[in-house]
Amino acid sequence: MAASIIDGKAVAARVRAEVATEVERFVAEFGRAPGLATILVGDDPASAVYVNGKQKASAEVGIQGFDHRLPADASEDEVIALIERLNADDDVSGILCQLPVPDHMDGVKLTGLIDPYKDVDGLTPLSAGYLALGREGLRPSTPEGVMILLDEAGAQLEGAEAVVIGRSNLFGKPMAQLLLKSNATVTTCHSRTRDLPGVCRRADVLIAAVGRARMVKADWVKPGAIVIDVGTNRLEDGLSGDVAFDEVSDVASAITPVPGGVGPMTIACLLRNTVKAARLAAHSGATV
Repeated sequence: MAASIIDGKAVAARVRAEVATEVERFVAEFGRAPGLATILVGDDPASAVYVNGKQKASAEVGIQGFDHRLPADASEDEVIALIERLNADDDVSGILCQLPVPDHMDGVKLTGLIDPYKDVDGLTPLSAGYLALGREGLRPSTPEGVMILLDEAGAQLEGAEAVVIGRSNLFGKPMAQLLLKSNATVTTCHSRTRDLPGVCRRADVLIAAVGRARMVKADWVKPGAIVIDVGTNRLEDGLSGDVAFDEVSDVASAITPVPGGVGPMTIACLLRNTVKAARLAAHSGATV
């Protein structure tokens, strides 16, 4: 039986509608809208598309947009000065430094300088620490979006075996932490994992995020598993995920497509984080 398709576009649209309502409430309560500042250094076309999409989505839900673009030859000190200025700006609720940055800059260092209470990407050491400790905080948008999609698919995570392929700071590590918080038993796989297909076949929930087109085959998947494909790979025949969608769909119970699965959730959760950060800042003494 073919897997049911987890419609990320539809779920993201619902999240955005909820955010728009929250923005209206915030404006009514505080007399101003939350604000999202994006920083783009250089002229990478893909990064420009991502930032344009984030700014457009912000405007659609009523969030103020602050779009900062610097040339590729800008100095790291210029970016640091901009981050410090945005940290001190009360109109800015959230700050996002688009990665990757040019080679002469340290992206980890720059994102670490963002005020943790404006860290809508969930990448500062404080945000990562709160997540690891199971405390409330601003979570990375893509893993948070995956959790919403798993709920949409009816995943019963408590006691389930979950396998995450990929251990990046951006996705793999925070994804594993969120699954642990939901009482799943989690295995994080990577390039040194022995018998990767065998490990994947144990999974009730299989999440692929490595950037290798159609790597996960049908015989890697436990019959009836829920499969979440986070990969986006540009091929001659269009976009493809890390999962061989057509063949895995015959084995899994539910699966996300590429495009139209996880991707739309990232921006939707970024917007939700921006409103959450605005509320934290608006209430004196509030903590993440």
